[in-house]
Amino acid sequence: MQFSMRRATTALTVAIGVTALTTALLTPSAASADGRGLPSRATAVSRADAAIAGHAGRLAVTPAQGRTVRDVVTDTDGAQHVRYDRTYRGLPVLGGDLVVHLAPGGAYEGADRATRSDLAVPTITPAVTASTAAHQGITALRTAHHGTTFRQAKAKPQLVVDALHGAPRLAWRTTAVGLDTLGNPAARVVLADARTGTRIDAWDALETASGDGASLYGGTVPLETTLSSGTYRLTDPTRGSTYTGDAQNKTDLCVFGICFSRAPAVVFTDADNHWGTGSAADRSTAAVDAQYGTNETWDYYKNVHGRNGIANDGKGSYNRVHYGSSYNNAFWDDSCFCMTYGDGDGTTFGPLVSLDVAGHEMSHGVTSRTAALTYSGESGGLNEATSDIMGTLVEWYAANSTDTGDYLIGERIVKSGFGKAALRFMDKPSKDGNSADCWSSSVGNLDVHYSSGVANHFAYLLAEGSGSKTINGVTYDSPTCNNSTVTGIGRDKLGKIWYRALTVYMTSSTNYAAARTATLKAATDLYGASGTEYAAVAAAWSAVSVA
Repeated sequence: MQFSMRRATTALTVAIGVTALTTALLTPSAASADGRGLPSRATAVSRADAAIAGHAGRLAVTPAQGRTVRDVVTDTDGAQHVRYDRTYRGLPVLGGDLVVHLAPGGAYEGADRATRSDLAVPTITPAVTASTAAHQGITALRTAHHGTTFRQAKAKPQLVVDALHGAPRLAWRTTAVGLDTLGNPAARVVLADARTGTRIDAWDALETASGDGASLYGGTVPLETTLSSGTYRLTDPTRGSTYTGDAQNKTDLCVFGICFSRAPAVVFTDADNHWGTGSAADRSTAAVDAQYGTNETWDYYKNVHGRNGIANDGKGSYNRVHYGSSYNNAFWDDSCFCMTYGDGDGTTFGPLVSLDVAGHEMSHGVTSRTAALTYSGESGGLNEATSDIMGTLVEWYAANSTDTGDYLIGERIVKSGFGKAALRFMDKPSKDGNSADCWSSSVGNLDVHYSSGVANHFAYLLAEGSGSKTINGVTYDSPTCNNSTVTGIGRDKLGKIWYRALTVYMTSSTNYAAARTATLKAATDLYGASGTEYAAVAAAWSAVSVA
């Protein structure tokens, strides 16, 4: 785990259609999706396509580009925000994402782009071979893991256009996966110039953390299950058929499309619909925590933000518990649309199935389906912070008297021998010994779990304000980097502002300065530009040195 929570993802990858703009497309009542006069997804996409065609020059859209819709957000007033991924001559473009903003009637209001380039590269023929790129990926994987000898290692190169690191260039994005001697997986993504072989960037591909049921961490919790042939299955039909299965202490041999085999997810069953014993000795107990965390996260996003599942399509994910051997990790994996939890080694961590870990991991899935923040540099810190922020808000939302809300990350899974009360501390991130409290030009060079401290600190200040206070029995003392005093506006407004910024304004290349702009736009949309909330967002960013 390296004392962090991450996710496994393929979401970094992600013919120009010209649609005539007609009077019908501008009619608010056309193709209503829900009977309230709001435009349907198809209508929003058609309008956005037409807007792109009409503003192609300004948006640097050319006939060589293709695009696919990643997400559509429709506001209560009918305004639409359509998010696209783009290709260049058939190749995925890193940093090609753009969000088109439309007024309620369909008129074009602007766009946010990860890059302003036209995405063109001189050639899409690489000078560096795929086998060379694969070798470079495996070497980088071993180097990143201090020379670990992996019993199996494979690499999968993909030709892409990199528009995230300066002028667009042809690149190999290589995902290398290995299994250590215990069978636990490791993965590394390497981005290299496909003409010269020069490495551009590299990052870990595993974004990790690390009826009723008696859970390990949350007491007795309610569960929705399915009765089949006289046996209850831990499958929730009310939340997209999300289920929890036993990985039987096996590991994946198929990660990010590089296939060996996949650890099982044997669905837990029970005779009386009372699950677990509250002890880790009962294998179904960890399953109770995982399912409960999934339920609370689903409910938080749906009831607070109107999001129907991780991908906003009503489909559930699934959990695997008891993964690997003493595995000190938990991760989200887009390739299986699932959460996976290790049991911990019993010394550093216990089973990694706590409520805020579940919220953290599922929020990586939400990020991958919306802004898809690149998992390196400042955008990587924002990716991790998003999961910390939303996972924390899930914990508060659950209002569980046994696992009460706090601004500590992973406090329930950490063993006393670890020497810390939690993995991360949002009020003063530097208390973990590594995270940044304040932004500086070097923040982007930190590991993403440490650069996330700037946004975590911002989030705490925005919700609770600066200074010393005790909340739910936990004492906090949050300083500011500019010696200012910040007054908080509460967790609810923090969550709404951050979620709107993530889903409407942030892109894969968003850095801290752009996150400030995105959250100020979100605050304006929700509460007005002259409101207390807008001023608080500005003050909280200034308090962590993001101007």
